Amino acid sequence: MTEPRNTFLRSMRTVAWAFLGLRKRSGHDEDLSHLRPSHLIAAGLISGAVFVLLLILAVRLATA
Repeated sequence: MTEPRNTFLRSMRTVAWAFLGLRKRSGHDEDLSHLRPSHLIAAGLISGAVFVLLLILAVRLATA
């Protein structure tokens, strides 16, 4: 079995689904079998930082 070339993009997609909380069990299991833990951690940190920055931006716009 060959590993897909875009594992980081797949990690970003998996993290996005996790943020939404919507995921089929079969899709989750398939993604976990193809992902590298380092890519998943990096994707989670990047997504979390973007989320916090968007919240800060929203607060600044609301209070301006």
